[in-house]
Formats: sequence, C-alpha cells, structure tokens
Amino acid sequence: MFEDIILILDSTLRLSTPLLFACLAGLFSERSGIVDIGLEGKMLGAAFAAGAAAYMTGSPWMGLLAGIIVSVMLAIIHGYASITQRGNQVVAGVAINFLAAGLTVLLGQAWFNQGGRTPQLAISARFDDITLPFAEALQDVPFVGPIYHDLISGHNLLVYLSFVMVPLTWWIVFRTRFGLRLRAVGESPAAVDTAGISVTWLRYRAVILCGVLCGFAGTYLAIAQSAGFIKDMSAGKGFIALAALIFAKWRPVSAMFTCLLFGFLDALAIRMQGQEIPGIGEVPVQVFQALPYVLTVVLLAGFIGRAIPPKASGIPYVKERT
Repeated sequence: MFEDIILILDSTLRLSTPLLFACLAGLFSERSGIVDIGLEGKMLGAAFAAGAAAYMTGSPWMGLLAGIIVSVMLAIIHGYASITQRGNQVVAGVAINFLAAGLTVLLGQAWFNQGGRTPQLAISARFDDITLPFAEALQDVPFVGPIYHDLISGHNLLVYLSFVMVPLTWWIVFRTRFGLRLRAVGESPAAVDTAGISVTWLRYRAVILCGVLCGFAGTYLAIAQSAGFIKDMSAGKGFIALAALIFAKWRPVSAMFTCLLFGFLDALAIRMQGQEIPGIGEVPVQVFQALPYVLTVVLLAGFIGRAIPPKASGIPYVKERT
C-alpha cells in the first residue's frame, strides 16, 4: 500500500507540472486584466516547436528555446488583438487555440510526413531525470528512503522548476514594484495611467510572461513527459489550468495545490486502469479518465465560494482624452 501511494504521488508531480506552468502563466495575464482562453493553444504550439527543434538539433535546450519563442509569438498576437486593437479577449484566445491546433498538424505533416506528429526523440534530445544527492544511499532506509529516492528525487529539471516558480511568482506579484503595478492595472487601469505608467506596455509584459511559462508547459509535454509531439497532445490541459486558476482565486500557492489535485486524479485514473474495486468490480477506465473534467465542472459550479476576478478583467482600456 505504501509503495502504491508513493507511485501515485510520483505520477501526481509529473502530471501536475504542465498544469502548474500554464496556471501560473494565466495568473500573470489575468492579473493584468487580460483574459487568456488561449493557454491551450500556446501550450500546443510550444509543444510542437519544442519537439521539432529537439529532433532537428538533438538538443533539449534548443527545443525549450523554440517552444518559448513560438509561445511568446502567439502571446504577442493575442496581446495585439486584445490590447492594441481592443478586441474581444475571449474570441482572440479561442482563435489562438484554433490556429495552434490546425497549424501544428499542418506543419507536422508537411515537415515529417507522420500524420502531424514529430519523429521519436532520442534520449539525448529529451530532458533526463535528475538524481538528487544521497538518493541512492538512502534508497533502502525504511519510510524515508522511498519518499526521498522515489518521490522527491528522479524528476527532470522542468518538474523542479515548475514548483520553484510558485514562490517566485508569489514574490513577483506581491512583493515587487512590477507586481504592484500588475495588480493595479488589473483593478483600475485608469489610476495606473494617471500615475504616468503605460497600461499598454505593462499588459504586454504580462502576456509575454504568460507566453514564456506556456512555453515551458508545452516543452515539458513534448520532450520531458513524452518523446516527441503528438497531435492535440495538450488534451485540454490549458482549460483545466484556467479552471485551476479560478478555483485558486488567482493566487500562486493555492494554484499549486489545485494543480496537484488535478494531477492526483489523473494519476489515480492511470493507476486504476484494469483494477477491481471490492464490491463493485472492474470500473471502466473512461470513468477515471473523466474524473479531472468532472471535478472541474463540479468545483466551478459553486463549491469554491465566490471567485472574484480583477475588476478590469476582459475590459479593453481606452485612454481618456482631456
């Protein structure tokens, strides 16, 4: 039983990583007042770019760079439509999702001729797992050994980075001048403009940060969790991350625990495949696969209390003329 729990928690950390990156990405964007439905599209675009670049160069770092660049480009497109052109932010985000879903398959088929996916990546082109100090020495120690060796150690760099980003994001948002201005522009952009701060540039910086973090999320999917890009491999994770952000009420630490909850349900679904439950028998795997999505609907239906977004969320800012 203890070994099973460790294995499920280990999978939870791995499956939570892309959700956490995307959730923190959405936090920066939405705290600035820009609703970002396009998290899914940016993740998907980054995953394809990372998989393609890692295959062509043989380097996971080039894959990461390509993933971030493509995700930031999509974020800037979203920013241009939402900030500069003052378009509908939800529609712009949905357009990003459609653009990424279609373009990744089209380019994948044109470049690799494998049905829209990239070729299998070599081990050297992926982010490898890291063994922490003393993990091997402590492996056989009861209780402590399995927790340190199997649960804490043995993850790749992006897994550790995703959890490091939680306190870093908290510090940026709540303890820096940029974070203060970010929160202010999401609540009252007119007051920020009156103080002589560019609302446009501040929001662009927020969506660019969103693009960078979505780049990490997509890269993780393609060259850390998997061995290449697969069509539609984000599989709704961007929307689940957005739901987690709302559930966490736009706070980084709460977002981490929410993403861990969704990751745990995903890990449990994988673990329960083909298993029999006493008194019930074997439950169809589709039931467990649907759990994260069912929980998303249930939580957002009113079990989280009132989640109040930033006051200027979704509202294009028009500078008053004097």
